[in-house]
Amino acid sequence: MRKIKYFVLTLGLLLGIFVAAMPVTVSASTTSDEACNLDSKSALCVDAKTDKLPAFITTLVNGLLFILAAVSIIVIIFAGIFYTTSGGDSASITKAKNTLLYAVVGLIVAVSSYAIVNYVLKIFPK
Repeated sequence: MRKIKYFVLTLGLLLGIFVAAMPVTVSASTTSDEACNLDSKSALCVDAKTDKLPAFITTLVNGLLFILAAVSIIVIIFAGIFYTTSGGDSASITKAKNTLLYAVVGLIVAVSSYAIVNYVLKIFPK
């Protein structure tokens, strides 16, 4: 019963931290949006339309990678909890070590894919 209580409290704490760290999306009208509404053939409007796709891809990929990194960190914490509460059972220790290994590999993949995506978007800007 005591383990379940600590597990639920830890899960609630981690969920609260994760929700508090999520970014808030704000939508605002810019001068390029106003220019597109007035004259859709202006140079400012054409540039605004071509810049939206790479910015959207960057935002989408960065958001997904943020979620992947957060999940990896949470799984690393759970692997530590599993390892601590294994009580010397070799099967539980092996499970905790494998969980930790896969979480670290996932975190490395998330960080490296973030770097690759941003590098490729810098090389090919438009």
